[in-house]
Parts: sequence; C-alpha cells; structure tokens
Amino acid sequence: MSASRESLARARELLREFPVVDGHNDLPWALREQVGYDLGARDIATDQSAALHTDLARLREGCVGAQYWSVYVPYEQPYPLAATLEQIDCVRQLLDRYPGDLRAASTADDLEAARAEGRIASLMGAEGGHSIENSLGALRMLYALGVRYMTLTHNSNVDWADSATDEPRHGGLTAFGRLVVREMNREGMLVDLSHVAASTMRDALDASAAPVIFSHSSARAVCDHPRNVPDDVLERLAANGGVAMATFVPKFVLQAAVDWTVEADENLRAHGFHHLDTTPEAMKVHQAFEEAHPRPRATASTVADHLDHMREVAGVDHIGIGGDYDGTAFTPDGLRDVAGYPNLVAELLDRNWSRDDLAKLTWGNTVRVLRDAEAVARDLRATTAPSHATITTVDA
Repeated sequence: MSASRESLARARELLREFPVVDGHNDLPWALREQVGYDLGARDIATDQSAALHTDLARLREGCVGAQYWSVYVPYEQPYPLAATLEQIDCVRQLLDRYPGDLRAASTADDLEAARAEGRIASLMGAEGGHSIENSLGALRMLYALGVRYMTLTHNSNVDWADSATDEPRHGGLTAFGRLVVREMNREGMLVDLSHVAASTMRDALDASAAPVIFSHSSARAVCDHPRNVPDDVLERLAANGGVAMATFVPKFVLQAAVDWTVEADENLRAHGFHHLDTTPEAMKVHQAFEEAHPRPRATASTVADHLDHMREVAGVDHIGIGGDYDGTAFTPDGLRDVAGYPNLVAELLDRNWSRDDLAKLTWGNTVRVLRDAEAVARDLRATTAPSHATITTVDA
C-alpha cells in the first residue's frame, strides 16, 4: 500500500471522530435554479452527481459533520429579503424531508449533539448584506430564523460596505456598516468577510467584538485574487479569534486559473458579450476559447498549499474549510464534490500535519468560533438594547 493510500485510510479514521464543518455550500440556490425548489425532482437521498456536487451519500462519504448552507440571492435579485426567506424555507424543507441525516443547528452545542447522533448539523449563512435591505430589524429576524453568519457583501458593493470585486465606493465600512457589525455581534451572528474588500476586512476587524470568519476564501499571497485574504489580515485573526476557511474554487486558488479566466473574460468581451454571459451564443464563444486554450486544473495539493500558508501566517487555531460546492462550475481534481474532503486531509497528512492540527482544521476551530460569538452576544444583550437606527440617519 502506498503512503498516500495509507494516508487516505488515516484521514477517514480521523474524520470519523472530527468530521468536516464546511463553511459554504450553495445547494439551496442550485435547487432554486434547477428545479424551482421541487425537492422531489432533485432528491438528494438519491445520486445527484449528474446535476449537483451534493447529495446525502456523498456528504457521508466526504465525512461532513456540519454544513453551513448558503441562503444566497444575487445582488440584482428583486426583493432580496423575500428571496432570502425563500432560501431559508428551502433549507427548512430539506431538514423536514431528511431528518435521519440532517439536524437543524443554531448553536455550538447543536453541532456537538449532531456529531454524537451521527447526523449532519445544518446551519445557514446569508451571502451578501443586500439581503437585509439596509434594515437592522431584518438582520435580527434572519438570526431568529436560524441564519448564523452574514457575508457583508457579495460581488457588488452594498450601501454600507465595499466588495472585493467592485470599484471602491466607501473605503471599507460606512458608519452604518460598523453598526451592522455591532448588531451582528449582539445577536451572535458571525461576521463573514469572504467577498469583501481588504479595506472592509480591516474595518470589520476594528469594529467587531466577536471573532469573524471567512466562510470561503483562501490566501492572497499564494494566489493573487481579490477574493482571497491578504497576509496582514490573516495575521490579525489570532487577536480576533476568527477563522479563515479555505475555498476550493480553482480561479481563487490557482494563479494559472486566475490568469486564464482573465483571458477568457476578455475574449467574451471582444466578441460583444458580458464576461458573465451564459447564453448559448456566449457559451459557444467560450467553448471555442477553451478548446484552443485548455483550462488549468487545480488539485487537492493546490488547496493544501493555501492551508499550509494560512496555518503559518494565521496560526493553526484560525483556519478551516469552505468548499463552495454547488456555487462554482469547476472544482479541483480530487475535490470534485462533497465526497472529496478525505483526499484533502490525506494530502495534509502526507505533509506531516498532526492529528491535533487536523482536528482543529476540520471541526474544532469553527465550532469554537461559534461558541465564542455566542458568549459575546450574551454579554452584549445584557448591556445594550437593539438598535433601531437607519442608514439615512447614520450615513447622512
């Protein structure tokens, strides 16, 4: 038996005790887009490998013990709060439909209880501050419905925070944005800094009384993409207590894939299409480009490179995993779908990561961050009332 095969067996053994807490999976949006939330038409109790990265059998094969289901809606979505509620409803329907496999979770204790029961703890994260429509009351209601993190932006700026992939507008967080962070702290909702500009990351770390997370971001020093985390921010996680959860998306983890994507986008624009156009005509142009210029392929080793760097800079107590499955068209070799996590752990074992370090990566760190945020919220609720401020008065 080769060392890597031995490592895979050891990885599975470790993951049986310390399963993966994954920070980000877009299954609810995929179900909306593909079948209009008809869960019978995409029954994840059956093999969905032809259409999805996720089903129950592959979650089990991948040793997933807890999943943050993204209740994402696009920035351009009309009535984003209502659409976010529909996403929450989808997660609740999944929980009702598969009670033997999925367990609703909203606290760190719930995660531990699910692990003891052998069920997959299911939490929710809202992706993009546009979901609250500039309302602190809406933010509190999302928390009441089970949302346990909110990504401050998605790909576009919001009225109170800058995104990593938009033109800077605010220089980070506005005064109302800092108030959003404080209100999230008071509720116990994790502040998620994936997708935000580096200036927003730094402002949020200044404003937050609780640990922050990056639910699906990797290291900018390893792959220079604005969606990744700069080293100076990673260095601050130790003092903050937060966790950066490495993502698997090839164009965020492999520099050659970043460069290839830039060229592919320029090719679409040169042919008169928006670079995000997915119409058949645009896809025909894109496919011709890919045939002439094969797409660079990331691997589990590529992701491990990021985790090596993140451990060195942030410390082993401040890293985790956020695959972004069903939110990306392409995945790395060895990490094709949610069954692949043992391959990543085996790669890290081959790099001499210790059992204790891996247990922190897969389970311990992310559970601890949620518990710490709960403790901060208890203290803040005892001393501060809910804010009823509005963006028009605060950012006047």
